[in-house]
Amino acid sequence: MPTGLGERMVRAARLDPHLYEEVEADPAATRQAALVVVLAALAAGLGGGGHGPGALLVGAVVALGAWYLWAFLIYWIGTRLLPEPGTQADHGQVLRAVGFAAAPGVLRVLGIVPGLRGLAFLVGGVWMLVATVVAVRQALDYRSTARAVAVSAVGWLVQAVVVVLLLALLGRR
Repeated sequence: MPTGLGERMVRAARLDPHLYEEVEADPAATRQAALVVVLAALAAGLGGGGHGPGALLVGAVVALGAWYLWAFLIYWIGTRLLPEPGTQADHGQVLRAVGFAAAPGVLRVLGIVPGLRGLAFLVGGVWMLVATVVAVRQALDYRSTARAVAVSAVGWLVQAVVVVLLLALLGRR
C-alpha cells in the first residue's frame, strides 16, 4: 500500500534516512516528490509576500526546473565525478529523494506572520539543505556525509548560476 504524502513529508522533515531509501526505490513517488517541491515553492511565495497567482505559478515552475536540474547535477557529479565504491543510482532515484528534501520548505509559509519572515526562511532553508544532504547520502549509497555535502553544494551552486542566468535572460525580453 502506498504511503501517504503527508506522512512521507513529515518523515522527510524528520530526516528519516529510511524515508529517503523508500522514495528512492519507489518510481511512483516521483509525482509526490514534484508535489512536495511545488508545495514548498508556494509556501515560499506566500510567506515571502506573494505578488499574486501569476507570481506563485512562475515560482512553482522555476522551483520544478531548479529541482530537476539540481537532482541531475547531483546524480551526475555523485555517480561520475565523486562516486564511492558502493554508489549506484539513476537520475529518477536522486530526483525523488531530493524532491522530498524540500518538505521542510513548507515552514516558509510562516513568513506571512509579521516579524517571522526572516526566521522562517532561514530555518526552512537550512533545514532543507540538511535534508538534501541526508537524501543525497541515501540516494547515492554514500558512507561519507562529507561527500554528500560536497556533491550537494557543487550541484546547488551550478544550478543556482543556471537559474539566475535564465531568469536574467527572461527578464530582458
